[in-house]
Amino acid sequence: MRVTLFVVGGDTHEFTVTTAADTEPGPPTTYADLLADVGLSPHEVAVMVDGSPVPEDHPVDADFVRVLRLIQGG
Repeated sequence: MRVTLFVVGGDTHEFTVTTAADTEPGPPTTYADLLADVGLSPHEVAVMVDGSPVPEDHPVDADFVRVLRLIQGG
């Protein structure tokens, strides 16, 4: 499955991911795997699909993923 990862305020990345329905061997790609591929940590971003947050450890099941950087400050 082809997936577009859009980092708000940053770049857009295209991936081919493994899903649970694929016949190729290997575990399904998770949202955390996508983040690691672009050098982001799940602790610094929120992953959004259709406007709702998704857990980073879940398998990718959407073709468009939006990533929001979390802002910290004091």
